[in-house]
Amino acid sequence: MKRFNKMTEDDLKYFRNWFSDFTKFFYSSNEEDQRNIMLKVEHTRNVRENILLIAKGLSLSDDQMRLAETVALFHDIGRFPQYAKYRTFRDAISLSHGLLGKKTLIKEGVLERLSESERELVLKVVNFHGAFSIPTIFDEDTIFFLKMVRDADKVDIFRVFIEYYESHPEESASATAFGMPDTPEYSKIMIENLYNREVASYSNIRTENDFKLMKLSWIYDLYFDESIRLLQERGYIERLIEKLPQTDEIRAAMDVLREYIKERLNLDNGN
Repeated sequence: MKRFNKMTEDDLKYFRNWFSDFTKFFYSSNEEDQRNIMLKVEHTRNVRENILLIAKGLSLSDDQMRLAETVALFHDIGRFPQYAKYRTFRDAISLSHGLLGKKTLIKEGVLERLSESERELVLKVVNFHGAFSIPTIFDEDTIFFLKMVRDADKVDIFRVFIEYYESHPEESASATAFGMPDTPEYSKIMIENLYNREVASYSNIRTENDFKLMKLSWIYDLYFDESIRLLQERGYIERLIEKLPQTDEIRAAMDVLREYIKERLNLDNGN
């Protein structure tokens, strides 16, 4: 990986201040809208914290740490104009928040203070961080930072949905809801994905339980062991499992998932 030596602490401070000013433009006197906007402000803060923890675990340089924080800071910048126009965070019924984020950063010119290589990397990461899989045509550095922000993002999304399920409807951010029937049923394909250690697809979601199972399948898509460790230490995995019907096939699928986690974290070796 090449060294990034253009970005400075002053640049990072500028980006933080710009993000604060930009997002405040979307604040609303409507309580529901404000909760949804603040959901993404808080999410961004947590993704920044997560990516720095992952980066420290990888012993990255200070230059790389600054770049990691920058891609985390801007990864969901498209969510704010997306919600303002469509009143949803669902890309399928609005538009790609990654592409909107890229267009927003270009329109605002916020990255102009960076070198061309860093600017292009940030734009690619913002654009593709939510893709089902990482495009293999990208260079090594872009793929690396995409992996980091995707992991940091997923770790906090676990928190977002657990808090949504555990909070009173009047206190939760309405845009978090996926809009599927909250019934005891779930799809066999989701169980098969978990058995086979595969990432489940949004297209197969039919119920709220499918959505929960899909989120759990994300663990198979985490690139860094530190990301799994963060989920485990915070209790997110078991808290989400507890919210599923405790049928024999779900319990069996969860045993497969737990075994995978043990393997990734070398827990059988006493680590």
